[in-house]
Amino acid sequence: MHIADPLIRLALAEDLGPKDVTTDALVPPDATGEAVIWAKEKMVLAGLDVTRRVFELVDPAVEMKPGFQDGDFIDTASKIKVATVSGPLRSLLYGERTALNFLQRLSGIATWVRRHVERLPAGKSRLADTRKTTPGWRVLEKAAVRLGGGMNHRFGLFDGVLIKDNHITACGGVTRAIQQAQASVHHLLKIEVEVANLEQVKEAVDAGADIIMLDNMDLDTMAGAMEIINGRALVEVSGNVNHTGLAGLAEIGVDVISMGALTHSAVAVDLSMKIVAAS
Repeated sequence: MHIADPLIRLALAEDLGPKDVTTDALVPPDATGEAVIWAKEKMVLAGLDVTRRVFELVDPAVEMKPGFQDGDFIDTASKIKVATVSGPLRSLLYGERTALNFLQRLSGIATWVRRHVERLPAGKSRLADTRKTTPGWRVLEKAAVRLGGGMNHRFGLFDGVLIKDNHITACGGVTRAIQQAQASVHHLLKIEVEVANLEQVKEAVDAGADIIMLDNMDLDTMAGAMEIINGRALVEVSGNVNHTGLAGLAEIGVDVISMGALTHSAVAVDLSMKIVAAS
């Protein structure tokens, strides 16, 4: 069983429904064929294993032979063969759109992340995703981020303490929120707090936060925050971050730059599937 099986089954049910009325009307049930999945632009591939699994769930008789691996960069603008898929012709057509949807979306994320990572000076800040993922797709999209050269932030609300503005309001201040977290969670969980100004930065450092997230600050304010923190906590930057400002953030010495746009704003890449043989 693949981790994406429930999602794939849902996607197939959504697309195929009770039957493919077009394919069943035009293609004999005993027809076999071969199709090629083509990449038609530069991209980082992600989701080949999910693509294969789509066809396996449609019909175990379908065989997919990839010409690349997840994480490979296709550095050409011309059409290039990514994989061949062979088996019962009806099954190839049943799975085509669902398989391509997964591959195009996940490769789009990996490609988008790579473009951002390339703007960071080597050995400087690390680029991370957020929880702003497509509902149900998180494990796949976060894997695509890694394939593009980024790193993952916490997976969900259960695997990291991140005190945000609403938590601070609910607790009555930064210090009190950090102290309550320190008293409640086990020693293996680091405590991160989101701060909006330099007063909160100082308060978070003095309260013993492990990670301080500078949220929606301009570059000068962030530079001032770095002086206050002075190595006493890991520093993350988030909010209104785009690819044009990545180098500047790295230069002031932040440890992690997190961007929701790595997943929520990635555009699907151009892939297609064409039948090349039928009998």
